[in-house]
Amino acid sequence: MATPSTSTEARSEIPEGICVLTYNPLNTEEIIRSVQDDGAGATAVFIGTTRNSFKGKVVTRLEYQAYSKLAIKTMTEIIRTAHSTVSRSAHHPASSSVPSLISCAVHHRLGSVPVGEPSIVIAVSSPHRKEAFVACEQILEEVKQKAQIWKREYYEGEKEEEAEWKANSGC
Repeated sequence: MATPSTSTEARSEIPEGICVLTYNPLNTEEIIRSVQDDGAGATAVFIGTTRNSFKGKVVTRLEYQAYSKLAIKTMTEIIRTAHSTVSRSAHHPASSSVPSLISCAVHHRLGSVPVGEPSIVIAVSSPHRKEAFVACEQILEEVKQKAQIWKREYYEGEKEEEAEWKANSGC
C-alpha cells in the first residue's frame, strides 16, 4: 500500500522539548540523551514496542500512519501542557525558580514496525523522579488519545488486505 502524502516525517523543537515522527527505527539512547541536563535528578522513559499477540492472535507487525502536519502540532502542544501542568515536587516551593520539568522528547514511528521494535519513545527529564514519571505517563496517554496517528495490525494467517486501521489508543 502506498503511504498517503499526509503521512510524512515531521519534527518540532520548542524550548520544552522535541517531537518527531519518523519512518526510521527509534534510537532510544539518542532520545534519552536529548533530554539530559545537569539539573536533572531523574529521567523517566517509556518505550512502547510491537508485541507479538493481541486478543489471542499472533501479530506479525504494526503499521502507523499520521496526519503528520496536525499530529506534530498536537504532540508539541501535549509537551507544552505537561510543562505547565505537572505539579512541582514538595522539595521546591512554588516560588522556586527550579522547574518541575526540564525537557521532554516524544518520538513516534511511522510505517511498518516489526514485533519487538519500538513504535514510540517518550523521555522526560526533571529535577525529581515523581514529576518525571507523572509527566511521562501524562504525555503517553494524551498522545494516544489526541495525536492524529492510526495503526494497522497484521496477524499471522490473515490476508493483509483485511487488516483494519484503528485509532492509536490501544496499549
